Amino acid sequence: MPIDAAKAVAAEPRSAEITWDHKDIQLYHLGLGAGVPATDPDELRYTLESKLHVLPSFATVAGAGMGVVGGLSAPGIEVNLAHVLHGGQTIELHRPIPVKGKATTTSRVAAVYDKTKAAVLVLRSEVADADGPLWTSDSQIFVRGEGGFGGERGPSERLEIPERAPDRTVERTIREDQALLYRLSGDWNPLHADPEFAKLAGFDKPILHGLCSYGMTLKAVADTALGGDVSRITRYSTRFAGIVFPGETLRVRMWEQPGRVQVTVTAVEREDAPVLADTVVEHS
Repeated sequence: MPIDAAKAVAAEPRSAEITWDHKDIQLYHLGLGAGVPATDPDELRYTLESKLHVLPSFATVAGAGMGVVGGLSAPGIEVNLAHVLHGGQTIELHRPIPVKGKATTTSRVAAVYDKTKAAVLVLRSEVADADGPLWTSDSQIFVRGEGGFGGERGPSERLEIPERAPDRTVERTIREDQALLYRLSGDWNPLHADPEFAKLAGFDKPILHGLCSYGMTLKAVADTALGGDVSRITRYSTRFAGIVFPGETLRVRMWEQPGRVQVTVTAVEREDAPVLADTVVEHS
């Protein structure tokens, strides 16, 4: 059996040291489309080192995403990477991420769920520096063809979209070169750059990283619903519901509620095809 759920969950956590500085932050923000217009004071908070703040979704690339890499090589896990899909992502912030940092990330397989036709791995990374916990990141990874082992099915709740018009709707254009820039933050999968590889995977052309859409969406919420104050964000979760291509436009709909913003994200050019669903930004 390629996945031994009990062995995977019982395995000792793996730890690694990670570091980052303003260059990593700026590169990540540029990969999300920040800096347009280049001299806009609101955009300079993402691009100019003297004014820099850190969008919390940077946690997904700090240390090049060691949680996912470590989890897929954990004891009890032996899978074909061609069968792996990123199903969802959650980040819980314990305090704002500093512009320059050195921290320890501790990664483990927190759960393995049996969805009959697929297994779902919950890969958890807990990151702390000398001052204490910084963030906890959960990646939900679908592994096609690895279900049916008799394990717990796990949660499968879906958020109901509010029965009213969204409080805000914004559109964000994905540049043609955006995936090429975003991958410099650590995700080198050729699916996002090589047309021939994309065709082998069943796509007409390279697709945008799901975590890029994830970051773009959080930036849109922070800039509009939270007055640009990224330090207010305490938790951010989503389910990846579909793909999006460079050159397309994301439509981000927001419903504001006490202490949270519920979001849906669709691809404008493909008749609002779903991109992100069950998405919530919690804030102070």
